[in-house]
Amino acid sequence: MKVTMQMIAEAVGVSRGTVDRALHHRGRIDQEVETRIFDAARSMGYTLPAAEDGNAGTAGLKKEIRIGVITYLCNAGFMREINRGIAEAQEELKDRGVRIILKESEAVNGQEQLAYLEELEQMGVDGLAVMPIDTGAIRKKLYALSEKGLPLVMFNSKLSGIPRLSYVGMDNYQSGRAAAGLMSILTGGAGRILVITGSFGNQLINARVDGFTKEIKDSFPDLSVVAVQSSFDSAREVQRIIEDSMQSIPGINGIFVVSSGQTGIRDAFSSLYPEKRPAVVIYDQTPKNEKLLRDNLADFLIDQSGYEQGYRPLHILANAIGKGILPESQEEHTEISIRTKYNL
Repeated sequence: MKVTMQMIAEAVGVSRGTVDRALHHRGRIDQEVETRIFDAARSMGYTLPAAEDGNAGTAGLKKEIRIGVITYLCNAGFMREINRGIAEAQEELKDRGVRIILKESEAVNGQEQLAYLEELEQMGVDGLAVMPIDTGAIRKKLYALSEKGLPLVMFNSKLSGIPRLSYVGMDNYQSGRAAAGLMSILTGGAGRILVITGSFGNQLINARVDGFTKEIKDSFPDLSVVAVQSSFDSAREVQRIIEDSMQSIPGINGIFVVSSGQTGIRDAFSSLYPEKRPAVVIYDQTPKNEKLLRDNLADFLIDQSGYEQGYRPLHILANAIGKGILPESQEEHTEISIRTKYNL
């Protein structure tokens, strides 16, 4: 018996029109409902006729590729470009039968990310692009998924020792070294530097700090890092750390902010009224950070090409799953772009 959309609608408990929109990717459908429709269509053996599908019969249902994407700090400024890359890749890949299932967290929450990994595993996704958080449970889960043959791409941050197709993102250790070089120029190679991080469990942040402190130690003996403090990506914490440190530690003439929450720099300097503000190096080209440069509250900004980090992983996975084309390298580094107010 030929399976019809009406039969799928009755099986799922939705209208025939909802089934039609889901199968033809017309309009917005609740993600859970859409997943149930596609799962029911597959199990019932439904295939779109060639006349209805522009690609000779969609193999739509038979060959649909589902890629899970997991991010965190979804409301942070640096995520704007990453999300733009994800959205554009999603639109481009739609005609190839690729469906993106995006899971976002507002904070760096290991338990929430683990739950997303388990949910996507249960959904039977064909590939996974993830900004991984470094916890033992997540390492174990990602390793198990990779060992089961699930294609995996890490982006923005990475975990060592876990098989993957590729990592797409900045060489964060090297960018930390670059920041140390910039700080030496700004300070004349002498002074005391305050380092402000985000979360200590964030491998990306840790790599930047490691590169910075190692280069300071190796190449600039008259510079010293007097404190490394965590802001947990909060602007209020960035402000507090700067105020407390500058009032309690004499001679701070450089501040390196590795985390989000850089707007706290403005509030701290407004509160302290320093005669000569410290040199400031920050990350990520966002509208708020551009304003810090233009208002002479920061000197250098290191950008990580967020658009590429959102865009490229989805194409890597789609090519590997759909065409058997593997990336040439397990490390696809984005450019370390250095911005001043003159070249934004």
